[in-house]
Amino acid sequence: MITASPAARLSPAAPDWRELWRDAITDAGELLQVLGLAHLSDRLPPGDAGFALRVPRGFVARMRPGDPRDPLLLQVLPQLAELDRVPGFGADAVGDLASLEARGVLHKYQGRALLIASGSCAVNCRYCFRRHFPYGDGIAAAGQWRQALAHLQSDPTISELILSGGDPLALSNSKLEELGRGLAELPHVTRLRIHTRLPVVLPERVDAAFLAWFDALPLQKVVVLHANHANEFNPAVDAACAALRQAGATLLNQSVLLRGINDDTATLAALSERLFATGVLPYYLHQLDRVQGAAHFEVDDARALALVEGMRGRLPGYLVPRLVREVAGDASKRPL
Repeated sequence: MITASPAARLSPAAPDWRELWRDAITDAGELLQVLGLAHLSDRLPPGDAGFALRVPRGFVARMRPGDPRDPLLLQVLPQLAELDRVPGFGADAVGDLASLEARGVLHKYQGRALLIASGSCAVNCRYCFRRHFPYGDGIAAAGQWRQALAHLQSDPTISELILSGGDPLALSNSKLEELGRGLAELPHVTRLRIHTRLPVVLPERVDAAFLAWFDALPLQKVVVLHANHANEFNPAVDAACAALRQAGATLLNQSVLLRGINDDTATLAALSERLFATGVLPYYLHQLDRVQGAAHFEVDDARALALVEGMRGRLPGYLVPRLVREVAGDASKRPL
């Protein structure tokens, strides 16, 4: 039987993802105008509260026009609350800077190393725990990945490489191919995990050239997506996920529990059901990383635990994500 390539699942007329990236909305006033909410412009913080707005137009098209509480809009729209200085919220919420061991290499957990592969994202989520990260000094892809690969070579206990960012799929296919060639010289690295939001917010990124490289990698492959609400999915996202699975990837999802967006049992259950319909297994539900500017999204632990208990009453166990918090210095994510 002849098996179609992963790219065969994609629309042959899909536009170039790089053009869609460049055409993203980067002005909050324009975003509100597109959604029929221009009357709310006076509620925007000056200078986007120091964290630039960026959102692809395809993701905006999934938002409900005229709804200021749309759960996708609230993830990306700058808020005056971001200017509040709240005790316990800081610039380095999870201790990344203390874990840097080489340029762009974080080594927090046994057997795994994480590369800050890129400082760019297709969408800037307002709760991002790296919204203050000094990317200019710490991108692993710089210099053909030399420092990162040297660190991996020096530690044969590392069996899994995690690509993070920013978003690693913001990199060109040629830059990813450089990494693949370097990993071929490291037999102890047997698994590649990619943490990415692009297949959800800009599914056109999963193009034929990327899939050809990804499919050919002689590694176990895991792609951890990031979606927080069922409304983030559409047929283009479904097709991108199907192509990634056909290229040999196990697909997982991690969400962040966000007040006013998904802090409701029915909403979380609908997300798990939609993920599984797309071939993605719910993995983690993160309590908010306490990054400066995101305090208004926080849900207290008692409510978070009640929400997960409510999910257990509605869903089979494999669709209930693990509720966790990342704590600087811990040897793993901390279950709640």
